[in-house]
Amino acid sequence: MSAHRPARAALLLLAAAVLSVLSGCADAGKLESAGPTPTAIGPTRLWPERQPASIPPLDYGEGETETVRGIEVPGDDVREVNPVDVVRAEQAAHPDALSGPDGMYEETVRQLRDCDTKPKSCPVLKAYHRDLTGDGGAELIIGVSMPKGQLSVRCYLAEKGRLTRIMGTSDAVIGVSLAGRDLIIRAPSNLPGYEYRTAWSWDDHQHAMLPTHDEILRVDKESGETLPSHSHTTTPTATTTPGGRP
Repeated sequence: MSAHRPARAALLLLAAAVLSVLSGCADAGKLESAGPTPTAIGPTRLWPERQPASIPPLDYGEGETETVRGIEVPGDDVREVNPVDVVRAEQAAHPDALSGPDGMYEETVRQLRDCDTKPKSCPVLKAYHRDLTGDGGAELIIGVSMPKGQLSVRCYLAEKGRLTRIMGTSDAVIGVSLAGRDLIIRAPSNLPGYEYRTAWSWDDHQHAMLPTHDEILRVDKESGETLPSHSHTTTPTATTTPGGRP
């Protein structure tokens, strides 16, 4: 006898009992239809005959990690790490970088060298310590201010006494904020009244922070608040989904 038959018999008995109960309910109050169910509209694939791409688009650094040379983290506590030392170590490892997360202006490099004697002009901003990975420990968030409104944002994870950079990006930046464990970066757009928003989130598989949400949003010029979308048929509300620059 098949092992599934006893289960099927039990299901038949259960179904009969349910029908009996529903029949009693119908006699008492009669079940009424809630109306027709709206037809679900799924995505329509355009140009299905087209061959999918096999080569990824231009990579702008997501998913890249790197151990910071010469920096030790006692007890894997990132609060014991000097942010200026971290940025100096990375600049020393990539002295010729002109773009990307390690790229710096010559002026910024000079200011970095004088952080000890001229702290007010030091480009390394106040460091933040937040749990970005969800492991219960704090990660290190560093910002490096540069000319023309440019800001380099870098995040680091301490593992086995070493410091690993799990995220790095550099761009013209309006502001940076944290929403839960997401790091949200706002950047200006060439379109008047709009801005880019990118949310970077921890990815266990890649073991790095990835740009998981990218959006271009309409904002109020004075308050900087996100304006309602006029594409909705319901009462518009402010968009709260973090996004960012592709």
